[in-house]
Amino acid sequence: MRNLIAFFKRFRVFLVFALLQGLALSTYFTYLNFPRAQYLTSASIVNGHILTVKNDLTKHFNLSYNNYKLQKENISLRKRLPQSFIPVQSNIFKIDDTLYHQQYEYIPATVINSTFDKRNNYFTLNIGSSQGIKRGMGVFSDKGIVGIVHNVSNHFSVVKSVLTEAINIDVMIESTGAFGLLKWDGGNPKIGSVSGISNDMKMKRWSKIVTRGGSGIFPRGLPVGIVSSFKPVEAKPLWDISFYYSEDYRKIQRVYVIKNLLKYEQKELESLIPPDKEE
Repeated sequence: MRNLIAFFKRFRVFLVFALLQGLALSTYFTYLNFPRAQYLTSASIVNGHILTVKNDLTKHFNLSYNNYKLQKENISLRKRLPQSFIPVQSNIFKIDDTLYHQQYEYIPATVINSTFDKRNNYFTLNIGSSQGIKRGMGVFSDKGIVGIVHNVSNHFSVVKSVLTEAINIDVMIESTGAFGLLKWDGGNPKIGSVSGISNDMKMKRWSKIVTRGGSGIFPRGLPVGIVSSFKPVEAKPLWDISFYYSEDYRKIQRVYVIKNLLKYEQKELESLIPPDKEE
């Protein structure tokens, strides 16, 4: 108690000054419109900056979760596209969310390791056999195809990128239906090529290249790229077609793994095709 009384005695002048100053400022801002408006404006600006910083921090820490939610929403929407269902008749698709009619399912994943500057490039995903991933499944992003699952462990999988020597994915020119195989020469990671298209087929620059869907790995119509140039192959009736990939594989992060529910039925039936007789 003595110490408290001694404190008030020692600082009595300052305390009286602070009290009077507080009363003066309170009266000043309460009864005069202009200073009060200035005060409220300044307070609003400060509060606005504080709320902005708080919101930015919240968005940053929730970014991974929000991206995952967007992937799940994209899967839900993509499963309703005609390419994910079995055609019942020409131009008619049976839209039914049962396993009997649904042909493709999609599993979200994140790229945790990747290369793009080697002759054969691979991606590592953060999901594996525990999430239903198997060797041979296709992988794509929102912008285009990525590759094919090469090896799988319980919790991770390695994807053979389209930037490899012998990827051989069946693709087609969307406008004409002419089809061939995707290739990569080991050079520019932005540019691929298509082989096997006859040069009597009409070809236009900037034509879209999409997946053909014949192998059962990718649904028909996924983006691959756009034609940048083409020329006849010397001594062969074929086009040498170069194109720009629709995806930039140097900075890819979010992808989807494709599960074809009818792949083995297709392969089993195709295995019954008799081989050509040797002459």
